[in-house]
Amino acid sequence: MTSLPSPAAVATPALPPVASPLAIALGRSLGHRGFVLGAAILAVIVAAALAAPLIAPHDPYAQDVARRMVPPVWHAKGTWEHVLGTDKLGRDYLSRLLHGARISLLIGLSSALISGVIGTVLGVCAGYFGGRVDAVVSYVVTTRLAMPVVLVALAVAALVGGSLEVVILVLGLLLWDRFAVVTRAATQQVRSLDFVSAAVSAGFSTPRIVLQEILPNILNPLIVVATLEMAHAILLEAALSFLGLGVQPPLPSWGLMIAEGKPYMFFSPWVITIPGVALLLLVLAINLVGDGVRDVTAPEARR
Repeated sequence: MTSLPSPAAVATPALPPVASPLAIALGRSLGHRGFVLGAAILAVIVAAALAAPLIAPHDPYAQDVARRMVPPVWHAKGTWEHVLGTDKLGRDYLSRLLHGARISLLIGLSSALISGVIGTVLGVCAGYFGGRVDAVVSYVVTTRLAMPVVLVALAVAALVGGSLEVVILVLGLLLWDRFAVVTRAATQQVRSLDFVSAAVSAGFSTPRIVLQEILPNILNPLIVVATLEMAHAILLEAALSFLGLGVQPPLPSWGLMIAEGKPYMFFSPWVITIPGVALLLLVLAINLVGDGVRDVTAPEARR
């Protein structure tokens, strides 16, 4: 009579290790070429902006008329003392470019933060409460969409006067509509889920439900919208500065650098090419990061 093997003698197949959610998200992010490229470019620009006071070869505000319009180093008359040349007042272009990145990033982040807070509050209120609150918020969003952003920004800057603070405040108060629309739709979807109904049945307060149950579950679309609006704000600031109604001299704004180099564009095209390429790379990097976040966090990517 054969005896059955004991349970301890039976070999149990080893289960594969379960990866953490952070490792899974990191693996998906590294597999997205656009996200990796955008994150690399953005990281370089942010690092250069943060280290601008340390790595800038000259004072970005120091003028030397005797050395005005020195070409970049790759030109025949270029010099390594001014790698990217100088502007019409003899200011070092590389130093102004590095400090201009700080201004562009500051305006983009600040404007996205202000507009994000306004739009998220309105969108959550409209999506969660519905009814008359939703109707009022929808009317406010429609009214905002009826006003052209560029024309309103130009009018306000012309009346109040252009400055760094005015540009940040104006753009922050004008770019919240996309946050509101996206947040409203996402909140309406999350509000009907079981865990929100369970929290309501348990007697949780409305602020607790919104902060702990709804906001964490609509964070991904908000991050994508924030990246898009940040790039939008940087472009609008460059346009306002180019028209003379944005950041005022002597601050080294990239849009202002393009405006100051406009009279010399046919004889010294690098004065507008250098800040223009820098602006292009920054906006491209932000948009690539936003598209990557959207693709990586999509439900089909998770499956």
